Amino acid sequence: MATEDTGGREAAPGGGAADTVRLLTRPIAAALTGRAEPAPARRPWPGWLRWTRAIGVGRLPFAAVVQLVDVLVAVGLMAGTYSLLLTEVPKRAPGVPEPLLLAASATLTLPIVLRERHPLGAWRVVVVAMAVTGPQGWLTVPYVPGGTFASMLCLYTVASRGPREATVGVGVLSSAGVLVLDRSTGFVAILLILSSLLVGHLVRQRRLTRRELAEQERRHQDAEAVLMERQRIARELHDVVAHHMSMIAIQAEAAPYTVPEVPDKIRKDLSEIRGTALDALTEMRRILGVLRSADGAETAPQPSLDRIDELLAGARGTGLEVTARIGEGLSGLPPGVGLTAYRILQEALSNAMRHAPGSRVDVAIRRDGGILRLEIVNGPPGEGHRPTPSPPGVGHGLVGMRERAAMLDGVLTAEPTSEGGFAVIAALPEAGPGDAAGGRP
Repeated sequence: MATEDTGGREAAPGGGAADTVRLLTRPIAAALTGRAEPAPARRPWPGWLRWTRAIGVGRLPFAAVVQLVDVLVAVGLMAGTYSLLLTEVPKRAPGVPEPLLLAASATLTLPIVLRERHPLGAWRVVVVAMAVTGPQGWLTVPYVPGGTFASMLCLYTVASRGPREATVGVGVLSSAGVLVLDRSTGFVAILLILSSLLVGHLVRQRRLTRRELAEQERRHQDAEAVLMERQRIARELHDVVAHHMSMIAIQAEAAPYTVPEVPDKIRKDLSEIRGTALDALTEMRRILGVLRSADGAETAPQPSLDRIDELLAGARGTGLEVTARIGEGLSGLPPGVGLTAYRILQEALSNAMRHAPGSRVDVAIRRDGGILRLEIVNGPPGEGHRPTPSPPGVGHGLVGMRERAAMLDGVLTAEPTSEGGFAVIAALPEAGPGDAAGGRP
């Protein structure tokens, strides 16, 4: 009869035994059929090898240097192993053809070349070669020294990049294999196997920990960049709104004096409008005042698209080939939309100056059905120009641009182009978020 576990699900008879079998066989299956993590395309030089920059080697890609070292080690081991077999095998197994010894030497050592790209595959080849050559009695020891060294390198790489189940399966199969080949040296051989796996596992854990910390730091920096950009946006919009609220108060106060014989009721309504505007201005300054810089900066008038010529001229002065297509009727934009568009254009041009100096930049700005559309597309760096790395602590310009667009209920995309450049495309509704007259682009 079927029984129920604590979770209320029915468990088949013998389910515990089946789970145990799967638990034991899964690592073996992973070792025989699994795949390890691919080698990273870009690998930084370890800190303890930075001295190699002084001799020029450290300026080369680390992955390429590691691959070259593996090739040299594999060729050296193969030559040494072949020489050893040519010397020792005729004494104990006369008649073994030299091509077979050459093939055995290559199979035992050349998998080192594959260990960076296919760690488990390299280990499988070495294990099969050791299992075939060990029982032949070619040497006084049960293992060919070159094959032993190659297997230790492959074991280390498997543990440093392979999944945990595959590492456990590799350790079990390798330990069982050395016990089958020669029990007298089994303890020492298992110790070498476990040492290689342990070192690789520690390296893997350290790499995963550093990757997790880097990811956490990146998320923290992105969140901080969003917060700082929101504060900056709030400061700028505060200045824009404060200007209009002040104008309302001034006009409400001056209106009774521009028209003679203003009825008392209208005079009273205008006075209330002025008082409400001043109260709203005071409250807004109280709430947003904490976002202002301590030294009282950010008091200059905020820019808008009426200064676009100045911005484009500055970009051209840095060597960019800027082509601009500016639509008609940009002068009547709401101040917040104009300010946001100016900042997005400013950041996109700054990115082009830094990452694609000397490139061609196409700028297009137009109003389309209540939506302001911006397109800033730059090509690859110009001939003879090199990109400038971003200074430490920056690199959140795209986050800021997206945050600005989102604050207006707009949409912004920023992505590389097929020609090797970069495109920033934004759509900003002229009506504020939630306004019935507006809409998402």
